Amino acid sequence: MKEKTMAERIMLFNETLMNETLVLPSGFRLLNPFLGEQKELVKKVTTVFYQKYYNDFGVRRIILGSSPARRGTAITGVPFEDTEHLQNETGVFLEGGHVSQASSDFLNEVMRTYGGYRKFYTDFYMNFVCPLGIVKKNSKGNEVNCNYYENKKLQEALYPFIVNSIRNQIKLGIDATLCYCIGSGENYSFLSKINSKYCFFEKIVPLEHPRYIMQYNSKDKKKFIDKYINALNN
Repeated sequence: MKEKTMAERIMLFNETLMNETLVLPSGFRLLNPFLGEQKELVKKVTTVFYQKYYNDFGVRRIILGSSPARRGTAITGVPFEDTEHLQNETGVFLEGGHVSQASSDFLNEVMRTYGGYRKFYTDFYMNFVCPLGIVKKNSKGNEVNCNYYENKKLQEALYPFIVNSIRNQIKLGIDATLCYCIGSGENYSFLSKINSKYCFFEKIVPLEHPRYIMQYNSKDKKKFIDKYINALNN
């Protein structure tokens, strides 16, 4: 049997996400770009993107955020990439998220500093501890972003899915000696706990979340970019 490229393995992993039938506690809803109204466009975008950067048999290190944002990856299907940048990359436009997100802007600058998108994606694979987005209703009845760790019942409902997802992502062609965790607080704490139990990675390196950097420490952006670059060059 012909060996699959990493792009093909990633697309197969994304297909498994289409079959997820997770039952969440009341007040929470799952966002799955691979099953949404734009699923055909999402499939086209992700196929073009991964074939562009992962059409090989190389081994990558993994970078894990917490869970997709409702106007970011939960729309695009490509971790930490907004629709504007992906349109430039793939020529495909996705509605509903055509804004530059602070997180993707910061990470795009990290990628350029690292040596460009080609070099970055040759060395790294990005995704999430929980690869599907979650929203909850606020006091005004509006849906807002929610992380998997914000509610104990939610975390319990997602736990088996999270463990299985990390295990399957490592099988894509990941060097498990080192994992980078975007989110140095609760995401890092949770990931460290399950790593102690399942021994997914030899070491986890925490990095401050780009949203935190851009919202509260934008004047020190250069310092945080240097921190990311130094960690990634480890």
